[in-house]
Amino acid sequence: VAPRRSIFRPCIDLHEGQVKQIVGGTLSDSNPAALKTNFIASQSPGDFARLYKRHDLRGGHIIKLGPGNDDAAREALAAWPGGLQIGGGVTDANAQEWLDAGASKAIVTSYLFPAGKFSLERLQAISRTVGKDRLVVDVSCRRRGDKWLVAMNKWQDITDMEVCKESLDLLSDYCRQFLVHAADVEGLCQGIDEDLVKRLGEWVTLPTTYAGGAKHINDLSLVGRLSGGKVDLTYGSALDIFGGTLVNFEDLVQVPHGLREACG
Repeated sequence: VAPRRSIFRPCIDLHEGQVKQIVGGTLSDSNPAALKTNFIASQSPGDFARLYKRHDLRGGHIIKLGPGNDDAAREALAAWPGGLQIGGGVTDANAQEWLDAGASKAIVTSYLFPAGKFSLERLQAISRTVGKDRLVVDVSCRRRGDKWLVAMNKWQDITDMEVCKESLDLLSDYCRQFLVHAADVEGLCQGIDEDLVKRLGEWVTLPTTYAGGAKHINDLSLVGRLSGGKVDLTYGSALDIFGGTLVNFEDLVQVPHGLREACG
C-alpha cells in the first residue's frame, strides 16, 4: 500500500456573519479594536461551500468566530450537506442541532475547558451525545517555551492542557479527528510551525488537520514530509480565493492527493 499523503483541507472562517481571514492572535473580547482582518469576502458562505463541493474537498471546516454567525453557518451547511465540519461555540447541548443542519462532524474546544480547566466529564458527555465518529476535538494552541498549550475562546485564553502524546491519546478515545490551529502564526502567511507539525506526526493516531501560516503551495508537501503524511493542511490568508497572492486555489486542488480517503 502506498504511504498516505497529506492533503489540502479547506476552511470557511466566519466573523460577524461574513467569510473573513483574520490574524488569529488579534481576536480580543476586551479590545475589539485590536482585530486585524486580512480579508472580507464579497461571496457568501454558501458560495465557498459550493466551490469546495465542486472540487469534492471533504473534511474542511467552518469556524464561527464569536456571535452573529449562525445563519451564515447554516447557509454554508445547506449548500453542501455532509461536506463540512463546524466549530465555534459547540457544546453538548447544540452539537446535534448542527449535525442535523448538515455538518459532517462537530468540532469542540472551549466547552471542554470550563474556567480553562480540562473536563473529561464534558468530553465524555459530548462524545456520548453525538457519537465518537461525529466528533472532532480542536486542540488549537499557543506556544509557551518549548511546549504548546491548548487555547480556547477564540484563542484568547490558555488552558491547562499541553498538546502532547499523552493528552492526544486521552482525547482520541472519545473523538474521530483533531483540528489544530497554530494561533501564534494563524493569518500571518509567514510559514507553518514546523516543530509543531513534526511533533503532531509523531504523536497523533487519528486524522489531523493543521492550520496556521501556510504561505506556499509546497507547504503541503512540507507538512507531508514533516508528519509522515499523518497531518493535513489548511490554507487561509495566502490563498487567492481569500484575497491572497501567494497560493492559487486552482493550482492547489490539482496537487496529487495520493490516497484520497473519504474523511468528512
